[in-house]
Amino acid sequence: MADGSDLQLFQLLMGLFGGLALFLFGMDQLSKSLKSVAGGRMKALLSRLTTNRVTAAFSGALVTAVIQSSSVTTVLVVGFISAGLMTMVQSVGVIMGANIGTTVTAQIVAFKVTEYALLLVALGFGMQFFARRTRVRDQGMILMGLGLIFFGMGVMGDAMDPLRSSPFFIDLMKGMETPFWGILIGAAFTALVQSSSATTGVVIVLATQGFLSLPAGIALAFGANVGTCVTAVLAAMGKPREALRAAAVHVLFNVLGVVIWVAFIDQLADMVVAVSPAAPGLTGLDKLAAETPRQIANAHTLFNVVNTVLFLPLAGLFVKVVEWLVPELPPSELDVVRPRYLDLELIQTPSLAADRARLEVLHMGDRVRGMLTRILPALFEGTHEDLIEIKGLDEGVDLLHGRIVDYLRRLNQEHLSESVAQDLMSIMEAANDLEAVGDIIETNLVAQGLGRLEEGLVVSQVTQEVIFEFHKVILRAFDLSLQGVSQRSREAAQAAVGMKGQVNQLADMASLHEVKRLVADEPRRLEMYTLEVDVLKNLKRVYYFSKRMARGVLVATGSGE
Repeated sequence: MADGSDLQLFQLLMGLFGGLALFLFGMDQLSKSLKSVAGGRMKALLSRLTTNRVTAAFSGALVTAVIQSSSVTTVLVVGFISAGLMTMVQSVGVIMGANIGTTVTAQIVAFKVTEYALLLVALGFGMQFFARRTRVRDQGMILMGLGLIFFGMGVMGDAMDPLRSSPFFIDLMKGMETPFWGILIGAAFTALVQSSSATTGVVIVLATQGFLSLPAGIALAFGANVGTCVTAVLAAMGKPREALRAAAVHVLFNVLGVVIWVAFIDQLADMVVAVSPAAPGLTGLDKLAAETPRQIANAHTLFNVVNTVLFLPLAGLFVKVVEWLVPELPPSELDVVRPRYLDLELIQTPSLAADRARLEVLHMGDRVRGMLTRILPALFEGTHEDLIEIKGLDEGVDLLHGRIVDYLRRLNQEHLSESVAQDLMSIMEAANDLEAVGDIIETNLVAQGLGRLEEGLVVSQVTQEVIFEFHKVILRAFDLSLQGVSQRSREAAQAAVGMKGQVNQLADMASLHEVKRLVADEPRRLEMYTLEVDVLKNLKRVYYFSKRMARGVLVATGSGE
């Protein structure tokens, strides 16, 4: 008898956890595929629809509903704020709207289509296995993910069926109606699986078996909203202040919303009962199983929509509170070089991750440009300390280069389309070229400046003007190349490559000037000539690497020279 009881318990646990595994795996595959199919377009939509708070909330809801991840939406928002494309007030609207977007999963799961689950799995597998186009395969994975979600629901439901007659389990589920326990359990499960959508999905699965009352389901959904704050905070740790502030907005909005509503769970339940379909012909557990799933999904949506409507006018106040909670860093901290845009959360969304790597290359390029701008004045007239300070800037360049390369290495391990793979190659080459420019400045030009000081050489004003004129053109080509990489701009890249004739002409004119100066009656003329020619050669090498960056952009955008 004991053996039979043990076997039943084993089968129950196997079905429950196996079904849960299928359910969570299906959600993960659905999320990944949606990001791959629509991630790039959702980024463009998000950047356009944030002109005011209302459209920002709408875009946050839409983007999150499509890519199935409020975390990814928040990461995009942080990138826009860092790049100056979005204000903090606009970001509050997007983050609030993202919470509405997460409720779409619950609405989908609430449809009782488990009988079609294996059909979706079969169709999705067929599209993935036989299709040649990457996009069709990704669409097949979306169908397969949905099928696994519904199939996992069915397996869990079948496994839990014997529990309908278990007084212990029924009492346990009734205990969820106490808001404190329901919220605590929902928050803990969400923090564990790192997805509020997964939690509400599991809650709805329990409801389809008649195990959960509506108030208990609402309390668990509230807990999911609190638990997702853990994900936001963990993701923001060690990130720039914009990321910490976005996480703070997320926490404030979710926790305040739950605190306000926790005393009105019964009233919220009454509202959703009034707007949800009923099953008048059923009673008891069957009635609960028929009505409660849709009611919980509607309560989850209504809760987040009403919270957004309530708090959206207070977006400015939210910003002030989070700026007080997360103040600006002291000047000493600001000098620390660290990546601004690389985020592992986006690795599974290659098109979006490529954009972040591109922004980090721009960050690296800005630092190299600072070195390139300062080197000539320091080389000709600066002190030993000026030159050593410029040399020290290359350490930050090398650090950023290493982080970018590692990020791209991880990204290359994902499933990439041909265009994204080509794009990543261009970004990698740009990072390498920028490091090479930094090394030219650190190793060669700084050394030449230090040599000038040791030898006591003085470059004539006329020669300085010639070299500065050449430097100005090199700097212009560098800027165009960096613009081409950061904005994926063919026009800028073509302009940089097209400056080759101008650079060669100025280099020839400068060489002619040096030849004429060689015969000038000045002390130590030969040493001066060697220094000046070497400076010109190194500046021309900077153009070589700038041109390489630009050509990489032209290849990646299908317009290679």
